Amino acid sequence: MPNYKKLSPEMCERIKADIENGTRPDFAAKGSLAVRRNPDYDKESIWRPAYVRDVDKIMHSPYYNRYTDKTQVFSFYKNDDITRRALHVQLVSRIARSIGSVLNLNLDLIEAIALGHDIGHTPFGHAGERYISEVYHGECGRYFNHNVHSVRVLDGIFPLNITLDTLDGIISHNGEFEMHEYRPSVMTDFGQFDKMMESCYVDEKNIAHIIPSTLEGCVVRVSDIIAYLGKDRQDAIRAKLISNDTELGDAGIGTINAEIINNLEVNIIEHSYGKPYIMLDAEHYEGLKLSKRANYEQIYHTEKISKVLNSTVKPMMQRLYYKLLADLKAGNTNSPIFRHHIDFVTGNHYAAKTPYMETEYNQIVVDYMASMTDDYCTELYHFLFPKDTIDIKYHGYFEDIRL
Repeated sequence: MPNYKKLSPEMCERIKADIENGTRPDFAAKGSLAVRRNPDYDKESIWRPAYVRDVDKIMHSPYYNRYTDKTQVFSFYKNDDITRRALHVQLVSRIARSIGSVLNLNLDLIEAIALGHDIGHTPFGHAGERYISEVYHGECGRYFNHNVHSVRVLDGIFPLNITLDTLDGIISHNGEFEMHEYRPSVMTDFGQFDKMMESCYVDEKNIAHIIPSTLEGCVVRVSDIIAYLGKDRQDAIRAKLISNDTELGDAGIGTINAEIINNLEVNIIEHSYGKPYIMLDAEHYEGLKLSKRANYEQIYHTEKISKVLNSTVKPMMQRLYYKLLADLKAGNTNSPIFRHHIDFVTGNHYAAKTPYMETEYNQIVVDYMASMTDDYCTELYHFLFPKDTIDIKYHGYFEDIRL
């Protein structure tokens, strides 16, 4: 039987009394204090507060649609029930808002960070991210990281005038690095933020040390892990990598997705309400770590997945990179990097200080490749290299049925 934990009676009474008496703790970010690169635009109004504007900007941004066909974990499955990145960001938002609502945080800021946090992610999940970073670093000594690139999409490629709080939450979401306690850092201005962002390009280890500057960002960061921990197990069953939820163990936080979400949400609220930080107790923190490790060992890093990725996606992305870079240097305006990317970016109505074509060429190639969906990347490869034998074999809808 599932084991759904509940808030303690004492905490329930405390929260209820605070709501009735108007004494709820207030550590929420204030939209009236939000900082933008261009303070003359996007000022807060009664019906469109600062972070609501950020949510709208992100959802209507040119690359938001592309979440729909980007891998979360499982790349080679034609299966509508396996999670794509579009659903993942919604789940992160929902979980984070559930926690943030009880803690009396700014739910609009939470939503903006959650919906924008993976918009710079590559096709083919973290494997695609790794392959792009390897080539990019080999060419110009810089590293690619999807956290950083999500900020570049919303603040550089398309300068949307997003608030510093939202961009800071996005770059520091770090769903791969769990923490026992999340205490907000200090982020004073865009000058400090830009230095932090640049440091991640030159040293790939720096991303692991970034902490959100708001409690809202901290909640999204831990919610990112909660959102994928049990959901990836569901997907692994559907992909027939594991047989059931219990195969990966309980670790004290539950086995099925609903249990894991409920129990971690309850524990965070129990230990974070009324405090200027977000915290799990020792038992649930250890359970989170153990469960995450089990996912990595038995799902993400299995030979079955990594072998296919390394033998197909890696050479495809490497060859695409150099072909697109050569087309760019040669000024081949009929190439897809011009017609599908540069024309698309420059054709949008967002005015940047520097023309996009003045961007360093390797960065333009990275921008283009990171923007691709899985299917587009595959089709582009076959379009540019029609005689090549590398191909991706998908698990079809009906392969387990024999008529």
